[in-house]
Amino acid sequence: MTIREIKQILKAEVLCEGESMEREVNTACGSDMMSDVLAFVKDQSVLLTGLVNPQVIRTAEMMDIICVVFVRGKTPDDTVLTLAQERGITVLATAYRMFTACGLLFDNGLRGGCDHS
Repeated sequence: MTIREIKQILKAEVLCEGESMEREVNTACGSDMMSDVLAFVKDQSVLLTGLVNPQVIRTAEMMDIICVVFVRGKTPDDTVLTLAQERGITVLATAYRMFTACGLLFDNGLRGGCDHS
């Protein structure tokens, strides 16, 4: 799934365009706890969160997350957007709650990347 498709599915607004809206996203993670993101996220992911501080972008950079989606209509300040722009990370905002946004992406084929037996 591409970032552009995520934008369409979530009816999201582009707040900051990273390298390309056509980049492929392999997995998704929804969390407001960056420690969970550090523990479980794989590269080429999209992160859905309601946390709107610079730590989100720093965590995204460390984990090779290529897109951050702020849920519940939250929008970050210019500091966060500037940091994302400098690091080539696309930032989207959607009015959907995290549960709904994750469900929509799952219904459209994007998985969480966790292996379960």
